[in-house]
Amino acid sequence: MLSGSIVALITPMHSDGSVDFASLKRLVEFHLANKTSGLVIMGTTAESATLTFDEQWQVLNAVLEQVAGRIPVIAGNGSNSTAEAIAKTQKFSELPVAGFLTVTPYYNKPTQKGMLAHFQAVAAATDKPVWLYNVPGRTGVDLQAETVAELAKVPNIVGIKEATGSFERLEQLKALCPADFVLLSGDDATCCDFILQGGKGVISVTSNIAPALMAQMCAQALAKEQVAAHQTDQALQALHRDLFVESNPIPAKWALLQMGLIADDMARLPLTRLEPIYHSVIEQALKQAQITIQE
Repeated sequence: MLSGSIVALITPMHSDGSVDFASLKRLVEFHLANKTSGLVIMGTTAESATLTFDEQWQVLNAVLEQVAGRIPVIAGNGSNSTAEAIAKTQKFSELPVAGFLTVTPYYNKPTQKGMLAHFQAVAAATDKPVWLYNVPGRTGVDLQAETVAELAKVPNIVGIKEATGSFERLEQLKALCPADFVLLSGDDATCCDFILQGGKGVISVTSNIAPALMAQMCAQALAKEQVAAHQTDQALQALHRDLFVESNPIPAKWALLQMGLIADDMARLPLTRLEPIYHSVIEQALKQAQITIQE
């Protein structure tokens, strides 16, 4: 069962916008060394919307070869086109991925009925596990708990990344879905309490920057060590907040550059580099988490 601190990994890029595979290798080793429980490749934070299919395939292949089964690697397979999501799922299923993270279709604004049919069709395209991904702030649609419960009847739909940050939604999901349906937070700021209240982990942006602390906090929360988990999470709260001062993953890439883990903080247009007015904000958040940056 997928649990703990799972990173929504960035895709490092050279100044010309091409994928930086040397930096990608450093990042994967960073997570393997710091007890990250799993890697999500080609999620939102990876800028999957602006990476070609060939680039996505190459990145997945590189990561899977390096990880060599040591921790689960989950592939983002979402699209606002059901046919495209199916095609990606079928192709990526040829790789030894542990499963798929499938985002709600964005821009189209489908109904609950439309999303139900979309996820059923995508899940039918693979025999690997599928985790739903609900992030209304990005997609413009909200996958309701009743729809999730219906999708939980599909044998290989095994859980959800729930990014609303709503504890009311968490309680609804717990009440309506089977006990073994994996509830993962998609909201770093509230993930500690999400886990303490019954969630199994988080698919995290903050884990890009502070994997060891995130792994520690998740382990404490899963063990119901409430005081210790909150203490650890307190050191991370500035990162949870400030990694979103501009659109994700812009701040995360700048932070990783300061840490010496990537060679450039380049993002694909229409995303740009972090504005200088926010540099000190991210530096302060790193300092609060006791993360060393290069001079």
